Amino acid sequence: MSDLREDIAVLYKGRKGFVDFIDVPPLLFAMVRGKGDPDGPAFAEAVQALFTVSYAAHFGLKKQVGLITKVMPLEALWWFDEAGHVDPDEAVTAGFGGLSGVDRESWRWQAMMVQPEPIDKALLERAREESRAKERPALDLLQFERWKEGRCAQTLHVGPYADEGATIALLDAAVVEAGLKVRGRHHEIYLGDPRRSAPDKLRTLIRHPVV
Repeated sequence: MSDLREDIAVLYKGRKGFVDFIDVPPLLFAMVRGKGDPDGPAFAEAVQALFTVSYAAHFGLKKQVGLITKVMPLEALWWFDEAGHVDPDEAVTAGFGGLSGVDRESWRWQAMMVQPEPIDKALLERAREESRAKERPALDLLQFERWKEGRCAQTLHVGPYADEGATIALLDAAVVEAGLKVRGRHHEIYLGDPRRSAPDKLRTLIRHPVV
């Protein structure tokens, strides 16, 4: 049987220098919410747990129905809460570069991975239990939730994460030109693996919900 990612493939494509408007339907996610430096242990443990359970769920699906699927990319929402600040979501979505002046320990994040149908919460819970032998510290922090992001603007950033500012400016300028405005939280989808790719080769989809 074919890879189910074909049904939502358009959501995971982008063009450098171009902004696309997409409609993101309700999707089931495995997710971990946390706070702190993305280079710190909490985020690393969250990512480790997400990949472990996702691979276990996809392997379980193969055993059950013979469906061979690929694990979806890692994604993350980013924002921060700061006392006395104007709306923190607006500050983040106005440009992720705005976080550069904020203590990285104050960053909040939600690491997550889409789980395409017919993977469901029951299969993910079984995958979690089967993964406990691997001793992943963040397994108990995993949540399985269906989330609809809705209308979004999206573009592709190529290069280091720290250089996303110009790409975000391009994205938000296109939103304004379309007569829309950004809502919600800054969303990144990691098509490149920093463990295997040189910084200038990293490919990251940047997505901002719009209204």
